[in-house]
Amino acid sequence: MKSYVTHLECTACGTSHDHHQAVRTCPDCGKVLFPRYDLARIRREVSPQVFAGRPATMWRYFELLPVLDPANVVSLGEGGTPLLKAEALGRKLGLTSLYIKDEGLNPTGTFKARGLSAAVSKARELGIRRLTMPSAGNAAGAMAAYAARAGLEAHVFMPRDAPEANRKECMAYGSHLTLVDGHIGDAGKLSRQRAAQEGLFDLSTLQEPYRVEGKKTMALELAQDMGWRTPDVILYPTGGGTGIIGMWKAFGELIELGWVEGPMPRFVAVQAQGCQPIVAAFHQGKDRAEPWPRPQTVAQGLKVPGPFADYLILRIVRETGGTALAVPDGDMVQAMAEVAREEGVLPCPEGAATLAALKRLVAQGYFHGDERMVLLNTGSGLKYMELVSGEVTQGDASSA
Repeated sequence: MKSYVTHLECTACGTSHDHHQAVRTCPDCGKVLFPRYDLARIRREVSPQVFAGRPATMWRYFELLPVLDPANVVSLGEGGTPLLKAEALGRKLGLTSLYIKDEGLNPTGTFKARGLSAAVSKARELGIRRLTMPSAGNAAGAMAAYAARAGLEAHVFMPRDAPEANRKECMAYGSHLTLVDGHIGDAGKLSRQRAAQEGLFDLSTLQEPYRVEGKKTMALELAQDMGWRTPDVILYPTGGGTGIIGMWKAFGELIELGWVEGPMPRFVAVQAQGCQPIVAAFHQGKDRAEPWPRPQTVAQGLKVPGPFADYLILRIVRETGGTALAVPDGDMVQAMAEVAREEGVLPCPEGAATLAALKRLVAQGYFHGDERMVLLNTGSGLKYMELVSGEVTQGDASSA
């Protein structure tokens, strides 16, 4: 296996940069950098059929990932998560092709494992030994785990109200944890300050080029599991937006390679009612989002008041013919129970938000009943047990 990565390209000004150097954002304009690949050579030299014979992790797609030497890959078995047909929910909603991509089965229980596997692997390849990042919870746990696996030093900055499970997992993995008064934006400021003072490499969301590459493997798996066809619609819980951006990038690469049938999927960005900067900007026709004042939501992954890559998220939703909407916390919590009861999947509140959004859009007649729709569950609800009802049905207590 070999990577066909060629360079880094700025998503705003279009300039090219050397991928052999440790860079974070575009040196010219400060915007998001994308790794680019020699797709023409891949088309000549690689067949998508080769992926089926490789171990079912995200690294099966090595040719489309940015690590040059397989020896530098830091893996805990991430990827290869199931695409489950949601038969019961589909019947209730009149949808014949509704699916759940269950990312809760990744290492550390969330899709964050994909991005951090890619980012930590590339950091190790570039000789970076000390990492830092701000996180509302799950990304911190993933970075701590992969840094431990790689033998790298990890510093994590989290809001003080981050879930207890995330705080404890960071400490268990041996990271240096700092709790911050405020939201993830405040944690980000302190992380950047400490990085400048102590020479740490900051892996903040989309402020380095490689986490997005791990996240894009969700789209590669969706395409493969659907027989190399694109889904029609993907509903995605949108905080920092790395997943929606990564999947859009991957589908673009697959379409250019000629490996998939069908157009680019329509992306639906789902946010929390108490923190909806992308939703507001989308409906106001703006290209940039204003920071959301006093963000509040039980879904910590959606508590991102000012996404760094807002311009990309908005572009993707508009260009693909998608939409953006926000749902109340109460609807998310109810959807957690409904998905668990109907499909046997206990989603995180962020993932459950996609079902709450789907219900609203179905009621508005937004979808055709036979469209292939994917709800992206980004993590396991087991980290949010405080949101799950603990009611016991009559007779359970005596059954022992």
